[in-house]
Order: sequence, then structure tokens, then C-alpha cells
Amino acid sequence: MRYTVKISYSGAGFCGWQKQPSDPSVQENLEVALGKLLGAETPVIGAGRTDTGVNAIGYVACFDGPEGLVADDFCYKLNAILPRSVVVSGLAPAAPDFHPRYDAVKREYTYFIHRSKDPFVEAWSWQCGYPGLDFEAMNRAAEFLVGTHDFSSFEKKGGDNKTSICTVSEARWVPYVPTYLQVMGSAAQRASAGGCGGASAGHWYFRISADRFLRNMVRAIVGTLIDVGRGKRSIDDFAGLILPPDENSPKKTLRRSLAGESVPGHALFLSSVEY
Repeated sequence: MRYTVKISYSGAGFCGWQKQPSDPSVQENLEVALGKLLGAETPVIGAGRTDTGVNAIGYVACFDGPEGLVADDFCYKLNAILPRSVVVSGLAPAAPDFHPRYDAVKREYTYFIHRSKDPFVEAWSWQCGYPGLDFEAMNRAAEFLVGTHDFSSFEKKGGDNKTSICTVSEARWVPYVPTYLQVMGSAAQRASAGGCGGASAGHWYFRISADRFLRNMVRAIVGTLIDVGRGKRSIDDFAGLILPPDENSPKKTLRRSLAGESVPGHALFLSSVEY
């Protein structure tokens, strides 16, 4: 019988989701834990790759196992075997032909940055302290991402996809207040914004949703939007990197050098997969 599992994991210490010959992966850890729990080798299929260090919340995978698995009991026992950086939060029966990668209709990624030093978000947010970062310009540039386009300018070589065309439904920068500051109130928020570098303090996330993503695409987009915010790249220049869709043209991976540098992976989350 086929089951789906929902998984969340911290990407630190993993080479990503996909199993590798000599590096630790989330997929390998899940398969080992399932093998111990079910007493048989249990291959797992995931919703897609994530890069080294990248995190996930609500990641979807599937496996074939015996009938009659009880969700609460199963998740409790499986979590006792899995490392602390991986948690299974749900189990549900699935159609025999369900595929978590090919059946997905929408995926969402979220990238976190903080504008000044903050030890309480450092593990899952990137300190981006460039002065005068223009988020309004970055959001105007991000509007050009929405729609169906060829995103080969933001694609790292080595992917197994046959096309670089994706349909983006949302792309925007949003300010937020970290949970620890919300809990401790306005005094803590003032203290966080004060002192050296207080003028550029703040926490932001970039959220992007699409039907599919290319290898390294989100990190390259964020890095290029940061260039726009710094004034190193115009909005028109950014828009020129986004090509019209052309299914008959070959992949244009050589264009990757025209976009900005990729940002670090530890601040990126696969935050939703929809079916």
C-alpha cells in the first residue's frame, strides 16, 4: 500500500534531500529509519531535490508499506529513530500511482535575511547588511518573475530537467518580526534595532511560488535581486534576464553567468508543496 509522509528538516549536515554515494542525505536517513521500523528495505520517493544546507517544512514523500499503518503510532515510532534534525508530522494513504514530484502543482520557497547582527536567527537567516538596500526596487524587479518564462539565467548546470520554463505565481519581499521579539514585546524590538548598525536593522523574507523550480533557481534569483537593491543592477537589466518561453529552443545554461551570485543555502526553506 502506498503512503505519503509529511516531513520537516533542518538542512544543516545534509547534502540535500537526494541520496548520495558518500554524503549524508535526508532521503537516506528516512529510508534507513523506515527499514528499521517496518523490517524491510523501503525506498522513498520525494517531492524534489533540495540543495545542500537547504531546509524544508511540509516536504512530501511517499513509500510502499503494509496495510493498516496507524498515523499517530507510526509517526511516534519513526521520529524516535530519525535524527533530531528530521521530523515526520503526518502519514496518509495515497493512490497506488501517486508521485510526490510529478503530481505537485505548486511549490513555495521562502528565503530569510536579517539586516544587522542577530544571534537568535543566524542559523536560518542570512545576514545581509549592505547599506541602503532598496526593497521597493527589489519588489518592482520581482514583479517581472510572475508568469510563464524561461528561467535558464538562474539555473545551475547539472539539472536533469528537459526545459527551463516555469510558471511563477508569486514573488515578493516582506518585512517580518521574529517570533522571539514578538513574545518579548516592544522593549526587546527596540533593543534589537538599537546600537551599532541599528539604522539598517530589520528582518525580511522573500517568498516565491511556482509550478516547478530549477536547480539553484531561488538562491540565484535572491542574489540578483539583492544586486538590484544595492544599485549594482537596474530593474530593466533584471527583467532582461527573464526570457520568453520557447519550448523549441535548447536550454540556455550559459546565461547563468549574466545573473548575480547565489546566496547561502542555510536561509532557504521549501515551505509548501501543493497537489
